[in-house]
Amino acid sequence: MEGRPLEDQELVALARAGDTEKYELLVGRYYDLAFRTAYVITGSAADAEDAVQEALLNAYRALSRFRPQEPFRPWLLTIVANQARNRRRSSARRTAHTVTLSPDLQLRDPARSPEEAAEAAEERAALLRGLSTLPDQDRQVIACRYFLELSTEETGAVLGWPQGTVKSRLSRGVERLRAVMQEAAS
Repeated sequence: MEGRPLEDQELVALARAGDTEKYELLVGRYYDLAFRTAYVITGSAADAEDAVQEALLNAYRALSRFRPQEPFRPWLLTIVANQARNRRRSSARRTAHTVTLSPDLQLRDPARSPEEAAEAAEERAALLRGLSTLPDQDRQVIACRYFLELSTEETGAVLGWPQGTVKSRLSRGVERLRAVMQEAAS
């Protein structure tokens, strides 16, 4: 079937055979997600960019160890997350970071009235303020699962946790966030 997009496994096979253009195409599919994943961990756009670049290079070098029957996306995100954690650990600055969303984020319902859009923006800002008060692990698991929309398995791969740990920490993190939000509302 000519003209159809190549599947990840096909691109991996071609990249393993030395086709760097196919590797670029493959990682291009996940670059934005890789950057957002690194940003969740590092809290810095510059550090996230550096972590992703290093991770893509590491992933290319490790392609021979990639198991073709496994999905590529979680494998790549694991490498990105590890690199981001390394960068964060080695960073001299230890400032707290917050998770932010673009102010021009497209809302799911474009037919909202200006009042509804303003209320949604206020709710989003309150949620992000509450999220920024949580410990790193809570903030990271919530961001991976709900902001990046990663599956439980992918979240575990990114954070280096078993699925059961992701589920329990996500549950506890959401409960902590709920408590913070209720306290802020009262």
